[in-house]
Amino acid sequence: MADRYLSFTATAPGRLLTRRLGLPQPAALRRWTPEHPTLEGHLLHLTAGGPSALDLAPVLARTGLPTGPEGPAAPTGSPAAVVLDATGVRDVDALAGVHSALHPVVRSVAAGGRIVVLGAPLDASDHHQAAAQQALEGFVRSLGKEIGRGRTVNLVRLTDARAAGSTLLFLLSPKSAYVSGQVITVGAAGAGGTGPGDDQGPDGPSLPLAGRTALVTGGARGIGEAVAETLARDGAHVVVLDVPQAEEDARRVAARLGGNALTLDITAADAGERIAAGLPGGLDVLIHNAGITRDRRLANMPAERWSSVLDVNLASVLRTTDALLAKGVLRPGGRIVATASIAGLAGNAGQTNYGASKAGVAGLVRSLAPRALAGHGVTVNAVAPGFIETRMTAAVPLFIREAGRRMNSLAQGGLPVDVAETTAWLAHPASGAVNGQVVRVCGQSLLGA
Repeated sequence: MADRYLSFTATAPGRLLTRRLGLPQPAALRRWTPEHPTLEGHLLHLTAGGPSALDLAPVLARTGLPTGPEGPAAPTGSPAAVVLDATGVRDVDALAGVHSALHPVVRSVAAGGRIVVLGAPLDASDHHQAAAQQALEGFVRSLGKEIGRGRTVNLVRLTDARAAGSTLLFLLSPKSAYVSGQVITVGAAGAGGTGPGDDQGPDGPSLPLAGRTALVTGGARGIGEAVAETLARDGAHVVVLDVPQAEEDARRVAARLGGNALTLDITAADAGERIAAGLPGGLDVLIHNAGITRDRRLANMPAERWSSVLDVNLASVLRTTDALLAKGVLRPGGRIVATASIAGLAGNAGQTNYGASKAGVAGLVRSLAPRALAGHGVTVNAVAPGFIETRMTAAVPLFIREAGRRMNSLAQGGLPVDVAETTAWLAHPASGAVNGQVVRVCGQSLLGA
């Protein structure tokens, strides 16, 4: 559904009126296209807290953004992105370097630009370092809420720049347009398997998932269809799974993407076995996207509404994941990406069942991730969408819909492709060091983000 308010604020009268009334002024987001795979402008690489041990040059060179020399010969114009290496910040005094690095440049970042702060893992043996590094989270989330003009701010905790390649390339590209205020932890290089995508740049490899099979549950429409399209764009052979009632749509999507359709009831006790039988060649990427809502306040919610949501959104994810891992269907280097929700992280009136199910998905991810990696060589992560423009949200009453759109730092709803691009990053062969993460795709919602 078209966001008429966003369109209105892009006009001169709209800008004038909303400015005078103090209303949100969302900026149109530029998302990835084959014609425009990179941000427009140059990249600033700054440091706070002293010299860094990270060798970021090879990764930043692959963003397609010129960094140029320092001093008088530095690139002119607004920077499209700023990367601040704050891994060396170990005490409160060193936090002054964060201010001194970003204070002179933050206003000049181009509309739709990116700021990525790099932090270190918290040191349990040094509470001064832990306090200073934790302070970066509050800083990043606060800056994300004030920076405006479609710009995003994120924090990446890492110890090895090589392991963070796919994450930095995602966050410094148009693909991350609706991801802001997030804290992402990246493990050691080599974890979770790597693949041909290790050398990815803005233009390639164009098919990082070539030769891989991806299963997308609930893939016949909405966000699931966008995920299937994006994984197919990246070279995956996609299997579109949906309920028998959606068989026609599932076959249509699969045919368009050169994949296959699989229809079954994901809540059936034997769903995992049937999926395994339908994938004799194995599976590399498992996307748990299928989900339902049965909203009603708890006092008015019959048991059937509660149990059906928990069964589809959580119990089926647990059962099928367990079955596919136990049967070895997911190959080493595989990726599991589940769909949580900010409703599960922040709560939402009338959605106690849905919020419980999506919070359960986050718990599944955090518990299973280290064991799946150690036992199967498979990573487990989740995306947590906020207000996304779909047919479901188009049916929401006007004022509730407008509140959902505006109550985030970007003051607009996201698109299904925003969830799909984030999912594709987590599914990427080079994202093996990203494990156990729940990444919000919500434009930095003011609720729980």
